[in-house]
Amino acid sequence: MSYEVNKTDEEWRAGLDDDSFAVLRQAATERPWTGELLDEERAGIYNCGACNAELFRSGTKFDSGCGWPSFYESVRPEAVELIEDNSLGMTRTEVRCARCGSHLGHVFPDGFGTPTGDRYCMNSLALTFSADDASAGAAADATPSE
Repeated sequence: MSYEVNKTDEEWRAGLDDDSFAVLRQAATERPWTGELLDEERAGIYNCGACNAELFRSGTKFDSGCGWPSFYESVRPEAVELIEDNSLGMTRTEVRCARCGSHLGHVFPDGFGTPTGDRYCMNSLALTFSADDASAGAAADATPSE
C-alpha cells in the first residue's frame, strides 16, 4: 500500500530511537506495564510516534488491565489501517497508522463494557501524547511552587 508519508528505513532510523524504530517499523512489542503512556490520564490526543497523525482521543482510552494503553475506537475510522496478522501461530488484527504505515499494536474484540466492544491495544512507543490546553494548564497549576 502507498502511504502519504513514505521514507526509507535509513530516514526512519534517523528520526526514531532504536526502541521506537523496532516497534513502529519492525512490528516489535514493548514489554507490558512499561509504557510511559499507560497511566496517562489527561485530556488530549494520541498521535503516531512516526508521523504525528492524530489517532486516538483520550476520551476513548480505558483501563483494560492488559499492560498497554487501550482505546475503544480511533479518532476516525480512516486514521488507522487494519491488517490480518497470522504471525505467532494465531490470527490477530494488526493496527497501523494509515498515514505512514507504522505498526501501532493490535485490535481485539474484547473491550467489554465499551461502546464498541473493541480494544485497540497500542504500544506506548508507537504514540506521542498532546494534552489539551486546559489539561496542560491544570497540570501546571497543580505543581507546587517553592
